[in-house]
Amino acid sequence: MSTNENQLPSNFIRQIIANDLKNNKNNGKVATRFPPEPNGYLHIGHAKSICLNFGTAIEYNGTCNLRFDDTNPEKESVEYMESIKRDVQWLGFTWHELCHASDYFEQLYSYAVQLIEQGQAYVDSLSSEQIRAYRGTLTEPGKESPDRNRSIAENLDLFKRMRAGEFADGQYVLRAKIDMASPNINMRDPAIYRIRRVHHQRTGNDWCIYPMYDYTHCISDALEGITHSLCTLEFEDHRPLYDWVLDQLQTPCHPQQIEFARLQLEYTIVSKRKLNQLVTEKHVSGWDDPRMPTIAGLRRAGFTPKAIRDFCERIGLTKQNSWIEMGVLEYCIREDLNENALRVMAVLQPLRVVITNYPDGQVEQMEISNHPQRHELGKRQVPFAKVILIEQDDFAEVPPPKYKRLIAGGEVRLRGSYVIRCNEVIKDAGGNITELRCSYDPDTLGKNPEGRKVKGVIHWVSEQQSHPAEVRLYKRLFKVPQPDNEENFLDALNPDSLDVLTDCRVEAGLANADAASRYQFERTGYFCLDAVDSLAGKLVFNRTVTLRDGWVKD
Repeated sequence: MSTNENQLPSNFIRQIIANDLKNNKNNGKVATRFPPEPNGYLHIGHAKSICLNFGTAIEYNGTCNLRFDDTNPEKESVEYMESIKRDVQWLGFTWHELCHASDYFEQLYSYAVQLIEQGQAYVDSLSSEQIRAYRGTLTEPGKESPDRNRSIAENLDLFKRMRAGEFADGQYVLRAKIDMASPNINMRDPAIYRIRRVHHQRTGNDWCIYPMYDYTHCISDALEGITHSLCTLEFEDHRPLYDWVLDQLQTPCHPQQIEFARLQLEYTIVSKRKLNQLVTEKHVSGWDDPRMPTIAGLRRAGFTPKAIRDFCERIGLTKQNSWIEMGVLEYCIREDLNENALRVMAVLQPLRVVITNYPDGQVEQMEISNHPQRHELGKRQVPFAKVILIEQDDFAEVPPPKYKRLIAGGEVRLRGSYVIRCNEVIKDAGGNITELRCSYDPDTLGKNPEGRKVKGVIHWVSEQQSHPAEVRLYKRLFKVPQPDNEENFLDALNPDSLDVLTDCRVEAGLANADAASRYQFERTGYFCLDAVDSLAGKLVFNRTVTLRDGWVKD
């Protein structure tokens, strides 16, 4: 067990494992697994499971496998597999073994034959609709299929012919023979194999029958020597089937399934089907759209692995589903970026300022700290010249109460530079402000002017030395906290979830911005370079989060 156990908040899973280790269960071994189906990109809910499974293995000096549940090839792809591996590694974890359910297809088939030979499985000719009708309800028992009492020999023959491809898709299924009157519907002779003529991304056309998830998952766990099979709460009713399969087959290892509440984050959806719908219907730009709750989307938005891991630890583990406020995730990323993001200056809606008494052609390098609290991050050189750009809303002809920025006839300090005074406001024929003409006080570099107090500090960039950039201001994709509760979740989409600003200017040093770095645009928010759309000579920055929570609930 690692030495940091006492530093982590306790939860019921840690308590179970600690008790198992105390009793030397599994010979003191802890082995977990993260078993996604590769039918889409991972989302924030998967991040919780990743952190739990890999984190548990690390905490107790155990192992964690990454296993692809690739038993439904119609919806799965290599693209999704690669994205899952990328996401797990990006979050900071390394798997013990990379496994696939398809690695065990031959063994799964042999185990199914064993169940038939034991009289505990049979081949059924009922259609899927008939099987549902025969299954009964929560208050009424099911009824047995006419095929339930086929002979073992006939079942073995039919199952062998199913594998050989003699029957059409859906013509037969293999079902476990358990109890059609069980109060748990999952135990009413569940299907464990179905016929599907679908090309598999790993096994090609070797198989035309594929095992069902509930049958595959427990055996895969056993074959890999998993000790603690951690899964979300919707599988709690499936646990009796998990145990039944392993008990009948008497596998050498019988993992313990433990359920925990899934992550439900406000203003998001985590249904892969609905996320796929958002992508295919082009409500978003792709699986990695920064508004998506996918790990790829969060990464592109500028979230850090540390912030996501911190979030997953903060929300804890329970046995009861509940909604987590989006503000918790945003707090975690703000806390990380406030500590680690480099400070830079960017002007999103530029207003031209000509400093009339500054020498023509002169360029001065202002030395400005990269982080006000972390001096070890050093300083940078920011060019200052006669013409600079400031934010439009950092100037007001008629200032509101307590306004501390630039006004006509007033003074303001430029970040890391001089104090300037606005002497003249230039407007176009329509009355729009196009330019300010100001003067600077050369004696105010690094010190306050004598005899007068300048309250405001604003950011700026040099017009000539700054670089053009597109800045994307992302907001929450949905306008209601629980979009899944809407009659049509698409009706809850936020029509104002993205503002694209195309005339922005950023300080000179950002010409070489690193996609792996995070930046605080001073007084604006936290941003990152968009690694997908930024090209040579075209800078695109995505807003990760505002400096403080400014979300207004409807």
